[in-house]
Amino acid sequence: MVNFVDRVVLHLSAGDGGAGIASVRKAKFKPLGGPDGGNGGRGGSIILRVDEQSTTLLDYHHSPHRKAKNGQPGGGDECAGADGGDLVLPVPAGTVVKGVDGEVVADLVALGQTYVVARGGRGGLGNRALSSRARKAPGFALFGDIGDTLDAVLELKSLADVALIGYPSAGKSSIVAVLSAARPKIADYPFTTLVPNLGVVVAGDQRFTVADVPGLIPGASEGKGLGLEFLRHVERCSVLVHVIDCATLEPDRDPLSDLDVIEQELSQYVADDSLGGSPLSERTRIVVLNKSDVTEARELAEMVKPDLEARGVEVFIVSAVARTGLKELTFAMSRHVTAAREALAEIEIPRTVLRPKAVDDSGFVVKHENTPEGEIFRVVGERTRRWIDQTDFSNDEAVGYLADRLARAGVEQALYKAGAVAGATVVIGAADNSVVFDWEPTMAAGAELLTGPRGSDVRLDNLHRPTREEKRSDYADRRAAKTAARDLLQAERKAGHWATASTPGNSGTETGRESGPQSGTESGTGTGTESGTESGAGTGTESGAGTGTESGADTGTESGAESGADTDTKTGTGAGTESGAEADTDTLDETKQGS
Repeated sequence: MVNFVDRVVLHLSAGDGGAGIASVRKAKFKPLGGPDGGNGGRGGSIILRVDEQSTTLLDYHHSPHRKAKNGQPGGGDECAGADGGDLVLPVPAGTVVKGVDGEVVADLVALGQTYVVARGGRGGLGNRALSSRARKAPGFALFGDIGDTLDAVLELKSLADVALIGYPSAGKSSIVAVLSAARPKIADYPFTTLVPNLGVVVAGDQRFTVADVPGLIPGASEGKGLGLEFLRHVERCSVLVHVIDCATLEPDRDPLSDLDVIEQELSQYVADDSLGGSPLSERTRIVVLNKSDVTEARELAEMVKPDLEARGVEVFIVSAVARTGLKELTFAMSRHVTAAREALAEIEIPRTVLRPKAVDDSGFVVKHENTPEGEIFRVVGERTRRWIDQTDFSNDEAVGYLADRLARAGVEQALYKAGAVAGATVVIGAADNSVVFDWEPTMAAGAELLTGPRGSDVRLDNLHRPTREEKRSDYADRRAAKTAARDLLQAERKAGHWATASTPGNSGTETGRESGPQSGTESGTGTGTESGTESGAGTGTESGAGTGTESGADTGTESGAESGADTDTKTGTGAGTESGAEADTDTLDETKQGS
């Protein structure tokens, strides 16, 4: 049964934001209460937190799928939806968070340290938050933003100062059990240790941690034995202690060859440079010749010790069973750990640099792509993706609001620069939730050049009140225009454009009555007489319908009565007379002959 896991792949889904609501306030005696739709709640985030009670990633090995709660939708009366609760996942100290591509995104080493690995979506705005001076009663709301969905790799790298490495059954677990209070499993067969064991060692006033790494064998870099899987726990160790079994009965093995084999396997392991550690080849080495309680083993250890010291490493002959030579080994490890800590303290910790977005950063880019279906222009960006996800495309007003947001962001200008023409295919949004349309550029016909909020027109915002002099001037201009129109009408009458032609063989009488600006009476038998009277200042009221009777073969009579601003009387008997009087301008008498 698996009881220790130091690497897992988590499938994380943060909570989605709650949708806003479109609502109208309903109150007594207030038929137009205005919008009162509340905003949606924020989706829950997934947070990793270093917990001292956590020592393994076993829980996430059995349950790798984790999802935070969604935010609740808003309500009427400006009620905001509840936020989704954050999901906090405890991890042991030394956990490294990586992406699926292997890039390190966080290194959690301190107790209580947190990292937001998946962020919840924003809540959608209700129509109360969307209302403004120009948009007083929006009939739409925004959906909530979608939370992050991703895969994260968690790797546990033990926070130890000293690592004990070597062949299986070399006595590494026995040394840890003697030096510390740790109680690892100890048996007389290889690969007893299947997981790293940590123990705290005290040497004088110095405390440090020792890690017992599972045994290595030739070909570990190729996957033999337990492979190099557990060497990730050595990356944080500043001192490497080679534990060599001097009492082994296996052929073709001796302390020098064992050391060379382990060093060769270590050289095959590539440490993670992103964590700031030095390569394993640069770490301090100590060689421990174990099992000196056996007579043949002690003789062999004393024989090879000068050869090992000639390589420039410290050598200690110890016995975990007899507990000899361990005190000198402990203080030697303490000395090297202290030096490593002092050297690490001298390294300046880089400052956290906050880099805000540039002022001219639009938050999106336009990419020109050639696909089997043809060329497309893809708008890629977090802002545009979020706007698409929040839009209710079944609501025309919401679509118009999205168009305004895209126009203000400069999407159309970016499409022009990318080479898009009318009818080009444009894709906006994520691949699984994108909007595809044929682009139609905005035609600059005048109204589009006016800057103002949606639903308004600055041409209607004329708040100028004319003065009395301006009113008099405008009135005089209108009277002059009317006088010119009358003069033109009189000139046309003089030219004979308004004479009534007779038709031989027809006789009739037509009578019509009108009440309005003009009234007149006409009768004729081939000749006619016109008389007219005009009075008023160019204004009048017209009402009524015309009635008439027409009879006769060669003669006809037409009469009509008009009252108002202008009055005309026309009479014809073969000769015509026209007279007119204007109460406010002039009097005109005219007689004209017509047939």
